[in-house]
Amino acid sequence: MTKFAINVDNVSFDWCENNSILESCSLAVPEGEFWMLLGANGSGKSTLLKLLTNLLEPKSGSIKMGSPVGLVFQNPDRQLIMPTVGADIAFGLVAENLSLSETKSRISEALMAVNLLELEKKPIYALSGGQKQRIAIAGEIARQCSVLLLDEPTALLDYEAQLELVKRVKNLVKTRKITALWVTHRLEELDYCDGAFLLEKGKVVQQGHPQIIKERISYTKP
Repeated sequence: MTKFAINVDNVSFDWCENNSILESCSLAVPEGEFWMLLGANGSGKSTLLKLLTNLLEPKSGSIKMGSPVGLVFQNPDRQLIMPTVGADIAFGLVAENLSLSETKSRISEALMAVNLLELEKKPIYALSGGQKQRIAIAGEIARQCSVLLLDEPTALLDYEAQLELVKRVKNLVKTRKITALWVTHRLEELDYCDGAFLLEKGKVVQQGHPQIIKERISYTKP
């Protein structure tokens, strides 16, 4: 029987009456799989992510999630706040009251997972955009998040860095059994996920194999 790490069941949300953002929206991501969420601007993607991270509460319906949940922003400069790589990852662990040795171990393990161990003492400002995104992901790995939400993480990256990041997340999902939901506009990124959802006007209108989503979007483009 399939277990789902993300389960959104008939969720509706609006900011005010007669202004529905999400309407009876449902989706489910199996544990240990890498799924993507696509949709035009205004389709409800950002609102759905805020609901998944408890920044908003649904008007109706239910959301069940594995925990802990990690979130990677579109712009890593809004997420990385400490002066160095190691310090930034350590900052995310403060609430756990770990010993110094445990903290160092978590930092090293997380940086090895994104293949950036050599950057532990490097200033954040000296990193490339792609490296910053991988450090943001490392911070969530250090917190031992079982679910990873990524909000258009390649939007500000060049093509080579985009490809490196999506491959890295796919590898993390498979090797560490993380469940990931990745929001994107880039059809080429669908080649790396297990499945995808297409959101239109607050509802999931298509889901399943990435090629099905790609074909539907390509067909409806003017």
